[in-house]
Amino acid sequence: MSIYPFSFWVVIALLLIGLKWSIKRIKNGIGIPMLSVIVTVSVWYVGDALYNDYSNIYTVFFGPDILQNAWWQVAWFMVVFLAAAPHVHQRLNARYLGRESGVLRLARFGIDDPTLQQLLNFLFGVCVVLYTIIVLLAAIRLKSQILYFFSPYFGYKADPWTRERIGSGFDALLSLAFYIQLLLTTIFGVVAAASNNKRICIFSVALCFLSWPYFLFDRTRNTILVVVIPATLCWVVLRIRGCILKKIFILCGCFILLDGWMGFIIQNRTSLSIAMALHEKGFNLKEDIRAHHDGLNMFEELCWIDAFIQAGTFEPDWGERYFAELVNPIPRALWHGKPLIGIDYAQARGQGFDGSGGKEKRQANIYATISTGLIGQGVVNFGTIFGPAAAALLMSIWVTILARLDLRVDKLGFFPLYALGLILTFNLGRDITFITLYPFVFGLAAVWFLDRYAQDYIRKDKPSELG
Repeated sequence: MSIYPFSFWVVIALLLIGLKWSIKRIKNGIGIPMLSVIVTVSVWYVGDALYNDYSNIYTVFFGPDILQNAWWQVAWFMVVFLAAAPHVHQRLNARYLGRESGVLRLARFGIDDPTLQQLLNFLFGVCVVLYTIIVLLAAIRLKSQILYFFSPYFGYKADPWTRERIGSGFDALLSLAFYIQLLLTTIFGVVAAASNNKRICIFSVALCFLSWPYFLFDRTRNTILVVVIPATLCWVVLRIRGCILKKIFILCGCFILLDGWMGFIIQNRTSLSIAMALHEKGFNLKEDIRAHHDGLNMFEELCWIDAFIQAGTFEPDWGERYFAELVNPIPRALWHGKPLIGIDYAQARGQGFDGSGGKEKRQANIYATISTGLIGQGVVNFGTIFGPAAAALLMSIWVTILARLDLRVDKLGFFPLYALGLILTFNLGRDITFITLYPFVFGLAAVWFLDRYAQDYIRKDKPSELG
């Protein structure tokens, strides 16, 4: 442990302080969202240093000044986040500060509240209608291949939403369909775990068997987390009764199984489809769980960014990348000159292309974009001092939104959205981007619409114990 500089231990101390502070504020609604950010920073940065070969790679690639400064930037992010998040929460959620965490009450007393169950049942009905539309659109595009949309384990995954890497025309609509499908699939799992209506619970489980394989047999691990983790947490924390040790034991078992499956994906996704790999090689939990997880290197990327800035080969773009993320939802057909995301950093990292090849490669002039990490993204935008602070302020706003959902968990759709948001927080560790948040944004818009225009269809004759 002596290879880590003093600033590393400052980060550890700040994480522990934040952990203690957040646990004490769980009742206030802000505690659990702040814990999710602290876990995210711990995994993507401290976890990177502990999991990857810090002593033989990082200390060789980067000088001690780069490593020291990178850890100070992580520490600065934590200082600003711990100071700003409670303040932002108090200002933006002032009218709800007198309430107790609704999720904590659900965990303590169970999910038998009649109003919550009515809202879940109504939400499930809406999701079934939307999923039917998604399936019809998929059937139109896939035709005879629709079977592999539901059952990729028979050989391969049929994807109706494929498009070029650089979108054109109204390709954004295909992305919209994909993210709506992801949102609906997540909600089916949450309803299956939380609904007390036996018939709806059975239908939800059936829909999980239909919809989950599309994501489970994909090469992308972050969508697997979005689909599986919210349902698992709801099932273990809210449905299973018993002591905390029992729940921790079950969660550990689920984590081992999920980690093994993602290890299987990592070992086979470059050479075979996941379904073909399963048929030819089989899934061996004991072996697959040993696979090294690629991509868990956001501290490394932060060091690269600092090294490029120090060498003068890369300059912060002063908010251009955040702006590109903000306008990403606009279809390129409506804005032909819409800025691309992360091209300058990808070129700095050696992903520049020579100009030949496919259309999308010529458009972007790169092989692939590279995630910068939530702190590195701030540095790319606003430099080594203001960048981590900007990222911390954005995450403070995010946890405030989640805290608001927690304090109003009795509203239609807020409970599934809250569970989804906690998992998306972890995915934001790679980049704060709409590409990650689309399911949440679409879900929030749908919930707002239903809450405003569909309340007459929800019976309110039973008082809520959550309000």
